[in-house]
Amino acid sequence: MGAIGQIISDELPGAYVHSVRVGSTEGADRTAGFFGNVNTQIDSVCTDLLSISELRGGVNLMGFSQGGLFARALVQRCSGLNVRALVTWGAPHAGVSQIPECARQDDMMCNWMRRVAARGVYSWYVRDHVVQAQYFKDPKRLDEYVERNVFLPDINGDSREQPAEYRERLVALDKLVLVRFSDDSMIYPAGSSWFGFVDEDNGEIDVGDTEMYREDWLGLRELKESGRLEFVEVEGTHMQIDEHVLRGMVSTHFGLRAPLLRLQ
Repeated sequence: MGAIGQIISDELPGAYVHSVRVGSTEGADRTAGFFGNVNTQIDSVCTDLLSISELRGGVNLMGFSQGGLFARALVQRCSGLNVRALVTWGAPHAGVSQIPECARQDDMMCNWMRRVAARGVYSWYVRDHVVQAQYFKDPKRLDEYVERNVFLPDINGDSREQPAEYRERLVALDKLVLVRFSDDSMIYPAGSSWFGFVDEDNGEIDVGDTEMYREDWLGLRELKESGRLEFVEVEGTHMQIDEHVLRGMVSTHFGLRAPLLRLQ
């Protein structure tokens, strides 16, 4: 289950806690965090979750880093999965304008991903096989992003062809909590964790100034105005989570209402 899963279990005695994994082994799951098609991965996870009887009465979701982005996509796409609350930590919801750096210089898998991505994030092979390329958004090439990115434009409404149920499922949440790290240098721009981004001159764009929020493509404004959306900033670098903060987040927003899933 891991340390985070144990903390969640401690805070929610008796609750069913499930850690989502892509692949049958820990190694396969790690590889899937860098290489694969995100759309296929989400479809596979959705099928797996719908087969778990403990989850049929409703679930809470917690996603870490890119896992938070994928958790949100699950909410939007996985019909039949009744998600009540979603908490994401340092998730690149609006995409990234730079391929994320590696947490460790000796991380061979991550370094290989960056070398492949450097060949061109919108090229046919990279866009379909490198996970980080599937949420890359170049503010100077937005038309190309919408046309060639195979994942993010769909769930963010940038393609303007988003199914109505994507918004309906987000608006149905009891709670959406978006956590941003104060010194996040892994996700750029860091404001992406709150659906903010940058313009072509690298100037920050607050979520409230985006067309997506003003026209409420995803339902964020409706969630905010009804008191069900929270923007939270915590001190630290990317994924530097104080245990007390994590425990407080779990007990405050989840309680014993439903089983809990976590994605990393």
